[in-house]
Amino acid sequence: MAERYVEYTHDGDVLEGYMAWDERRPGPRPGVLVSHAWGGRGDLECAKARELAELGYCGFALDVYGKGVRGSGPDENAKLMQPFLDDRAMLQGRISAALETLRGQDEVDAQRTAAIGYCFGGLCVLDLARTGSDVRGVVSLHGLFNSPGNTSGVSIGAKVLALHGHDDPMVPVEAVNALEAELSEAGADWQIHVYGNAMHAFTNPNANSPDRGTVYDADADRRSWIATVGFLEEVLG
Repeated sequence: MAERYVEYTHDGDVLEGYMAWDERRPGPRPGVLVSHAWGGRGDLECAKARELAELGYCGFALDVYGKGVRGSGPDENAKLMQPFLDDRAMLQGRISAALETLRGQDEVDAQRTAAIGYCFGGLCVLDLARTGSDVRGVVSLHGLFNSPGNTSGVSIGAKVLALHGHDDPMVPVEAVNALEAELSEAGADWQIHVYGNAMHAFTNPNANSPDRGTVYDADADRRSWIATVGFLEEVLG
């Protein structure tokens, strides 16, 4: 397994992604962005990039907030995330910059790229698709669904998979229905898998706050990863 940190910039901010790939596999391989939750790029996202590398991809854990910028808890995480929720065009530009950085790496087949994201990162990769990006597919894992408001009329060419916990208090049934309608109107090839009894952050082993609606669920975690792997095989194979 090979790995390196990659600096890149957007709107004057220095960002730092983490990239992992299997050196034993010859030639450029498909690249998969990993978009982080509200706390910033951390160990979980980097570990997921390594898992993707083991599957034959180049995993790239992107950075939204800036090199070395991480939240220390819910209050600080929310302060870091909010400006990007308020300015979705800025967020979309930042995710696109990460995609172009990934595509510029020698180890990556620039024509075969996809993106996955967790929580806030799920919203990020949905926005990547919403902008009409030519990325082949995106996967939102317990992501936020609210529409950005600046992509009406844009056709979505990327395939979309959303993996959602039915009991997620941050994404009620009405939001799921709204996303279905939005994706259909944009002409997307979409799927939404709903896991019963699962709350927000169901893939995060450290999530154990029922009062906040963030609880790890081993079954939903396992099932959602199987779905993600199958989806990536479909869109990048």
